[in-house]
Amino acid sequence: MKILLKIAYDGRCYCGWQVQKNGISIQGELCRAAEETYHETVKVTGCSRTDSGVSAMEYFCTLETSENAPRIPLDRLPTALNVKLPGDITVFSAEEAAEDFHPRYSVKSKTYRYVIDNGEHRDPFRNGKAWHLGKPLDEKKMDRAAKAFVGKYDFAAFMASGSSVTDATRTVMRAEVTREGNDVIFTVSADGFLYNMVRIMTGTLADVAYGKIKEEEITDIIASKDRSRAGMTAPPDGLCLVKVLY
Repeated sequence: MKILLKIAYDGRCYCGWQVQKNGISIQGELCRAAEETYHETVKVTGCSRTDSGVSAMEYFCTLETSENAPRIPLDRLPTALNVKLPGDITVFSAEEAAEDFHPRYSVKSKTYRYVIDNGEHRDPFRNGKAWHLGKPLDEKKMDRAAKAFVGKYDFAAFMASGSSVTDATRTVMRAEVTREGNDVIFTVSADGFLYNMVRIMTGTLADVAYGKIKEEEITDIIASKDRSRAGMTAPPDGLCLVKVLY
């Protein structure tokens, strides 16, 4: 049986979604909780490979159980899993999924939000939840530059160096920068994202705001497919997956 879970997590204490040898992962914790619940090995597949330290307000994954697994009512499954999960991971809902459904390849779009704390002094209570840049940012300039991301392009220039991905073409439907008080917020939606793509976009926009990169250069940087032309890779602080559409 294939079950679709809607979850959320605070990723600050994890090495990312995917199971890794160098630390605790979200996928690993869900596998453990599912196996303790069903008393068998359960395959857990996620909708996105979020980086170390990155959080998700809305995330989907599937559980695949055998024919002999206990039949837990789907309305009770979130509670059954939550009592076995740490407090920074929560399952909100569970529903049966078609056998040909894939939580990653069936996605139409994902939306990420990156929050920059642009207050003069860092807020200690936002450590890991926002990237602090004390020097004033021109969010309107950043927003104009961000519009160049919209469209179907090869985003190799915005992919982490050494990535094994061979096709870096992605379609970005939305890219905008807004301000809410001291927070400068970059919101981007696409049919998929490359490793570190949003973080490199964010770092590049910060460089635009500080005059290190001209706003009209973004189009040329994309066309170059050259990672060295783009800006810094912003830290995972402040990055959150906020919406997934199927």
